[in-house]
Order: sequence, then structure tokens, then C-alpha cells
Amino acid sequence: MDWRARLLRLDGLMPALDEHGGLLWGTLADCPPEAELVFLGLLDGRPCFAPVPMHGADGPAYAQPQVWQAMQTLSPADLAIYGGARSLVDWHARHRFCARCGGGTSLVKGGWQRDCDGCGAQHFPRTDPVTIMLVEHADRLLLGRQPRFPPRMFSALAGFVEPGETIEEAVAREVLEEAGVRVRRVRYLSSQPWPFPSQLMIGCHAIAQDDALTIDTTELEEARWFTRAELLEARAAGPEGTGDLIFPRSFAIAHHLVTWWLDR
Repeated sequence: MDWRARLLRLDGLMPALDEHGGLLWGTLADCPPEAELVFLGLLDGRPCFAPVPMHGADGPAYAQPQVWQAMQTLSPADLAIYGGARSLVDWHARHRFCARCGGGTSLVKGGWQRDCDGCGAQHFPRTDPVTIMLVEHADRLLLGRQPRFPPRMFSALAGFVEPGETIEEAVAREVLEEAGVRVRRVRYLSSQPWPFPSQLMIGCHAIAQDDALTIDTTELEEARWFTRAELLEARAAGPEGTGDLIFPRSFAIAHHLVTWWLDR
């Protein structure tokens, strides 16, 4: 058996794929000698690494078609490996200088920390909490679409948790800001890492006090109440959806939240 360390092959931040559409692995001999390496863990007893690219992401991952293609092509196991690796190496590529003194930083602890070479400050990869919520009223769900979404694609409303907020407060604030709806009985359902670049999606459910919408068009292009029948029809229709609704993709937590609501 080959026990040599494995290197995740990346094209910048994009995954290289093998002939079967899976992640492409090489050995450390495939890595440029000047590249920093992040230790990803053990896979089948073999240590796995990923190289830090020269540059981090130029824009949000959701605006890059290659990322969407990878999420739809890779198996869940490969997607988990790629997502974690991408988030980590992107953070390293964008944090080569210290936020305290501006000096250069060095990768330590296998890539799960950077230390300043000058002042000694320690820096750690970040994860940003984001609430994503099903808002229910009279057996309907409130879904919205952002301008970047493909046509007819709707999803659960979402927003970052601000400093000093609880999850429940963030849900109520985001729904009120984006759709003008006040909610109650907020409860947690499930979570999903979304490492594009570094979010933790916190799935919640809330009850709307009324169904009147006042949409913030700087955040949403459209928001609508969808009936259970409409959502069931869109889910059954598959990737193409119905005439005016495409069901959230299976790799996104919104898909599983809406599915939970439909099947409970």
C-alpha cells in the first residue's frame, strides 16, 4: 500500500478533478517548493495537505460558476474535503500580514494558525455565523431571491449575526429588515458549514405575526409567500422546477429546511 502523503490538487482555489469527477490527489512532489502547506487530516491513514495559493479569492464564491459546478458535481465526502480546504487556504492567502502591526506572518500548527514574525500576535481562521430561517404564516413559507440568484430560484432568508446578538435576535432583525415582517417563536433546527469563504449557516424556524411584506430591494429582488402545494410541486419537478419556482439545491441547507417543513 502507498503510504505517501497526499496533496489536494488545486487550480488557485478551484478543485482539479479526476476522470470520474472526483477530487484529484497528487503527492508532495507535485507541490512547488516555495508553497505553504496546510494539513487537512488523515484519509485512509495517509496525511493529506493542500497548498496555499499566491492570491485569495477576488470575489464571493457564489459569483463564480466553477464553484457552483463543483458543488453539484462532487460527492458529499469530496465536497466536505474541498470546502474545508478551500476556506482554510483562502484565509491563509489573505492573511499574510499581521492585523496588529502589519508585519509578515508565518503558518504554524499545520496551518490552523498564523503567527506574526514581528510582534508575536497569533491569528486563527475565522468562521462567521449566519442565520438562515424558514418564516411560516398560515401554512405558507416566505422565500426570497437575491439579484445574483439564477432566474426563478428562491431560498430562505439569511443574514449575518451581528456582534452582541443572540441567534433569535438576528433572525428577528434580518426578517424585519429584509421583508418588513415581525416574527415570534424562533427556534433552532440545524446547521451547515458553508466555507465559501467561511460561514456557518444556522438554520431556524419562526412564525410571522402577519403576512404583509415591505421588501428591502437593496437586499432582495423579490420575496413571496409560497403554499405547501407550490413547494411540493417544485420539489417534485426536479432541477428545472415549475413555471415560477426552482426548489433550493440539495447541497444547500435551505433545501433541507424546506424539506423538513414539507415532510414533518
